[in-house]
Parts: sequence; C-alpha cells; structure tokens
Amino acid sequence: MLASLNCIPCILRSALLATKLSGVDEETQEKVMKNVLQQISEMDLKQTPPEITQKIQGLIREITGIPDPYHKAKESLNLNALQLYPELKAMVRAGPNPLLLAVRLAITGNALDMGANGNMNSHTIHDALKKTLQDPFEGDFDEFAQAISEAKTILYLADNSGEIVFDRVLIEQLLPKRITLAVRGGPTLNDATLLDAQMVGLDKLVGVIDNGFDAPGTILKRCSPKFLDYYWKADLIIAKGQGNYETLNTVPANIFFLFKTKCDVIKDLINQPLGTQVLYRSKWES
Repeated sequence: MLASLNCIPCILRSALLATKLSGVDEETQEKVMKNVLQQISEMDLKQTPPEITQKIQGLIREITGIPDPYHKAKESLNLNALQLYPELKAMVRAGPNPLLLAVRLAITGNALDMGANGNMNSHTIHDALKKTLQDPFEGDFDEFAQAISEAKTILYLADNSGEIVFDRVLIEQLLPKRITLAVRGGPTLNDATLLDAQMVGLDKLVGVIDNGFDAPGTILKRCSPKFLDYYWKADLIIAKGQGNYETLNTVPANIFFLFKTKCDVIKDLINQPLGTQVLYRSKWES
C-alpha cells in the first residue's frame, strides 16, 4: 500500500510525539521538527507509510542522540498490559469459543498504539478491553481456524509493545511449539523489539527472532536473510497491525492480517468503519 497525502498528518504527529518523548530541550525539538518538515516536503510518496516513518524516526534519533525515544513509554505499556494478563486468560477460559475470543483480544491489543494515539495509559487499555466484544468484527473466523489446524509452522509478526501481551494469549491457543514470533529489528515508534518480547515472557513460550530492520512494518526487501528464511518457509503467517498490512497486503504469501482500523486511509481501502476488528486473509495467497 503506497502512502497518500492523508498519511502526512499521522506521520507528523508521530514525529512530534517521538521528539517530545526524547526529552530534549525546546530548541532541539524545534530543530527536529523543521528538519522533519523539510524531509517530508522532499519525499516521494510512492512508498509505503512505514518506509516514510522509518526514515523520519531515524532522523529524529540522529538529531536528538536518543536511540529509543519511546523506551520508557513501551515499558509502561508492557507493565500495564501484564497486569491484565490474568484477566485476559480468565476471559478466554470462560468463553464459549476460546480461540475466537483470543483472536478478538489480540485485535483489541492492536489499539495500544502510541503512533496513532499518544495518550495510551492504564485507563485507555482498560477501556479498550471493555470494548472487545462491542466493536464490529469483520472476517472469516472459520477459514482462519481451518488454516490454523492445517499449519505445521506459523510465523507470527508482532506489532506494538503492550499489544504483545494480548498476542501471548492468542499464541497460547495455537500450539506454541510450532510458532516463531518476529519483532522489529530495532526501535521505531512503540513497536515491539526483542527486549519487549523478553519483558512479557514470550521468549519462554516461543522462538523469537527480529526482522532485521527498524521500520513499523515488514519491508521484505530490507529484512534479514534469517527472517526471510522463516517467512518463506512458514505454512501460515499471522500479521498484526496496520503497519504489517500496509507493507504486506500485496505480497504473495499465506497471510492472515489481524488489526483494528485506526485511520481513514485504511478505513477507505478496506471499506470498513473506524474501530472495526479485522481478520483478513491475504488476497495474494500463493
């Protein structure tokens, strides 16, 4: 999916948030944003939004000298989500269809996105959880369940910190021994890295790798050979979040995308209202 003019405000908003979270003085913040505006004005939009975001976030790290402006915010998201973990597990055990509820909880976790919403805290996480079964749901769950039953190897592409606690609840329903979890290859926005996976205990449950690149999506031409080996050999790929959808929705592979519609660009692309829980199989299945 290529970027559009409507992507620019979101990219700028995430740039401003990263700049503030870096903790640098106002003079440096002004310098950062002037450079960001200049770079965006000169960019070719014929690339995916995560590609543009990766370049902008790299510029912010370079000017501020802060390797991960979101570090403390990600720790907070993980800790807040971990406090909910027992409740999430209990909800799944008590539900009439544990796998479906785990899927919906994993998609609910996709709302924990500081790139789209800079005001994430324990209250917003609880609010998101309460809406799990109230939000509209779009997708063929039976087809997903069938694909899961047939797959011998599954590659699970994570998205955000905090959200990966919700992913853990779903992964526990999927026979974890056959799953490899892939996280980002370096800090970008509040996306999950190896440190986040370790913090929430996922490294004790499944094999964890990174994709070798620090974009908020999966840009195959920039990913590591190790990741690509897992990617192309997997029987099934579960891709969390809009960033993975934006970078993989035209890639031939057996992919199920799980995300929540959080912007007008995606809403119009998939013709679903904002706030919809989406479970889509790739139309480019090989």
